[in-house]
Amino acid sequence: MIHELPTMNHQPSTKNMTKQKYTVLILILGSLTALGPFSIDMYLPGFKAIAKYLHTSTDEVALSLSSYFIGIAAGQLLYGPLLDRFGRKNPLYWGLGLYIVSSMGCFFSSSLEMLIALRFFQAVGSCAASVAAMAMVRDLFPVEDNAKVFSLLILVLGASPMLAPTAGSYITAAFEWQIIFLVLTIIAVLILLAVIFWLPESYEPDPAYSLAPGPIIGHFITVLKDAQFVTYAIGGAFAFAGLFAYVSSSPIVFIEGFKVSEKQFGWIFAGLSVGFIGSSQLNSVLIKKYKSEQMIGASLILMVIISIMFLAGSLNHWFGIGGTIAMIFGVLCCVGICAPNTSALSLAPFTKNAGSASAILGASQMAVGALSSIGISVIKQHSSLPMAAVMAASSILALLIVFIGKRFIKNKVEASNDVVVAH
Repeated sequence: MIHELPTMNHQPSTKNMTKQKYTVLILILGSLTALGPFSIDMYLPGFKAIAKYLHTSTDEVALSLSSYFIGIAAGQLLYGPLLDRFGRKNPLYWGLGLYIVSSMGCFFSSSLEMLIALRFFQAVGSCAASVAAMAMVRDLFPVEDNAKVFSLLILVLGASPMLAPTAGSYITAAFEWQIIFLVLTIIAVLILLAVIFWLPESYEPDPAYSLAPGPIIGHFITVLKDAQFVTYAIGGAFAFAGLFAYVSSSPIVFIEGFKVSEKQFGWIFAGLSVGFIGSSQLNSVLIKKYKSEQMIGASLILMVIISIMFLAGSLNHWFGIGGTIAMIFGVLCCVGICAPNTSALSLAPFTKNAGSASAILGASQMAVGALSSIGISVIKQHSSLPMAAVMAASSILALLIVFIGKRFIKNKVEASNDVVVAH
């Protein structure tokens, strides 16, 4: 049965958009998506300096990363309804404003507790950017282009793991760690200016959309009743947990475990990001020939195989720094293929509730990421074992969720040229 895709309320047309405007749009949406990860990656090399300044350990400093994940998970559920009620740009202004104020607060942090709390609010601000960006992709582009657009956003997003830790390592070496948060504040101000002057509003405010608890919960329930969304959002979240496990434990594994310097860590982190970025761009080519469902299945199977090998090697001390990097690189490649496709299939069924769907999608990713980060912090083992264990467990769960969940999808929505085909 074939249905034409319903158009978004007041949706701007991108058919006649010039290549320059298209590129600017992708860069702004990509920057919004990258703000949160950039806020994570840039301060990772400063863990040791932060711990020394605040008279604590790197394991305790890692809790500020966990609070960041929790803040994003909670904040995205807040912004979803706001984006559907007030349009995309107004909540985005509020979120970026909160991010800027919280970042300056982090700059003045004098205790670990203060840093953990401010990182939570910084995350709540930054998640407005990521939720708005995902919803605007669904607003502005045809559903059949979503996987391709998400891959392009990941190309911009890839600047985070390539540039942020390297920049953070040099900032930490040359200045105090607090300067990292001053730089993040400046970046957010620049993004805010770009949003104000060059990003079009893609969804006009809807006064009929109620912000009362009952209707909001009702919108979330409507999204969660969709088997396709639940399957690919939750399955994708567990696949994404492999990336969070790497981010959370990489300073401990490389700086504490392999005794590399902060600058060396920055370059290792940047080099490993090539796997994530390169595979996401390979996906934009492969998606022309294969369906998103096929790409998800293949990448998850390969991720399970690599992560189990990594776990076995970590248990038996098979890998030095080179082998560890190779295993992580393989897992990140799989995540780079899987992530844009699970995001695209998760959001494909939605038009009216795209903001709420984007919020739950992002919240599920961050909630699972927070759990993996907290688990690694609790284990407190300066080796690759916690990272490998989380990667193996999360990839197996992701594969099982997708494999089982597909059986419950009765009206699957996928792209086929200019129409959406429902099976």
